[in-house]
Amino acid sequence: MISREPTLERLAIAKSLLLDPFGLDEAKLAQALRVIGEHRIDDADLYFQYTRSEGWSLEEGIVKSGSFGIEQGVGVRAVAGEKTAFAYSDDISLEALLDAARTVRTIAAGGQSRRVKVGGAPQVAGSRVLYAPMDPIATLDSTQKVALLERVEKMARSRDPRVVQVMAGLMGEYDVVMVARADGTIAADVRPLVRLSVTVIAEQNGRREVGSGGGGGRFGLGYFHDSVIEGYVNDAVSAALTNLESRPAPAGEMTVVLGPGWPGVLLHEAVGHGLEGDFNRKGSSAFSGRIGERVAAKGVTVLDDGTLPDRRGSLNVDDEGNATQRNVLIEDGILRGYIQDAMNARLMKVRPTGNGRRESYAHVPMPRMTNTYMLAGDKTRDEIVASIKKGLYATNFGGGQVDITSGKFVFSASEAYWVENGRVQYPIKGATIIGNGPDALTRVSMIGNDLQLDTGVGTCGKEGQSVPVGVGQPTLRIDGLTVGGTA
Repeated sequence: MISREPTLERLAIAKSLLLDPFGLDEAKLAQALRVIGEHRIDDADLYFQYTRSEGWSLEEGIVKSGSFGIEQGVGVRAVAGEKTAFAYSDDISLEALLDAARTVRTIAAGGQSRRVKVGGAPQVAGSRVLYAPMDPIATLDSTQKVALLERVEKMARSRDPRVVQVMAGLMGEYDVVMVARADGTIAADVRPLVRLSVTVIAEQNGRREVGSGGGGGRFGLGYFHDSVIEGYVNDAVSAALTNLESRPAPAGEMTVVLGPGWPGVLLHEAVGHGLEGDFNRKGSSAFSGRIGERVAAKGVTVLDDGTLPDRRGSLNVDDEGNATQRNVLIEDGILRGYIQDAMNARLMKVRPTGNGRRESYAHVPMPRMTNTYMLAGDKTRDEIVASIKKGLYATNFGGGQVDITSGKFVFSASEAYWVENGRVQYPIKGATIIGNGPDALTRVSMIGNDLQLDTGVGTCGKEGQSVPVGVGQPTLRIDGLTVGGTA
């Protein structure tokens, strides 16, 4: 058997699902792009997508619900200056494509754009090979999926008699996309995505607490073997039992130590969004115009990396057909760059960074994070905790929010401990961490050597669009953060 080069293999799969059934080919895509290019534009693209998804959920010992869906369609975009015209259709046909093309070409405005050459010689965009072009939904049959969730439930209940309720969910998605750009570039990707989640409720002396765990990535459902499931279950049960013993959180300004892995969501929200190109081009970010300046303490290096194999936030190509990259945003405390989609990169006169992302064919792309994390330092976790005279050690987070313009953030810690004289004293509940992203980076005083990425659970929202992402960091000491408590 002769196998095709991976980039061409993905393109062949995309054409078989998105073009061939509808009588389309590259010549007809070029025809639609030429219609858009009849007026002055800076850029244009066609974005085709086919998505098949499946979900199963277990509660009270039984699989209570299952869902299955198929979506497909095409988004058509024209860009002139800062303006974007966009139309989409779930009818993938030449007629619908041309109708959308005629609609978006009205964006043209004299003096604000240039006439680009449309329909150049077809060329396949460069891409990466970060995950297999598989359909993850087909990697287990229905009976095996139900059995997997039942194993989760059985494991959780067997951990401790105080576990009174278990909820588990299994998700799989097979996503095929294809991008045709005005310059003749064609790109495609086949994106598997799976996730397993578990939530437990533990009860003791009339008090109930919740804990959660889970993970996933761009691979098949066979990844969730017993040792992986056991790790998720242990995380969920441990968190619930720890919170049963928790005391009200103190309040005030104090040293805060963040654990490795998922606590990097604070970095994502408080800093990552502020480094997205659109906010910086418009001058609305606290980091605007600060390239080359010190924005963080020495030792702080922050990356956005879409090239990590099998990771939830990784992509072979972004949603504009550009290969993803390993982008150094902050290096040893110095701001080096922003993450960019094609439009903002052009307007800021820099190169795209492979961060043009959209939720679906019905949405416009914008600069978005992929896997955002801080590199490790040289301190051990024990050294960092031992350095705290009085403070908070937060190992897990729930929800949070940030104001991009000011950089101010608020996060709730779902699992945290009070530390005195370098020793963990007891778990606390109700701690809220309040700060300013750019300011918090300057207060980093110790960086652990234990960098971890999250287990594969992150979803990022921006302007009504959600995309899968990854976060990560080592154990981190930040001095002088405000903690809102319940004590």
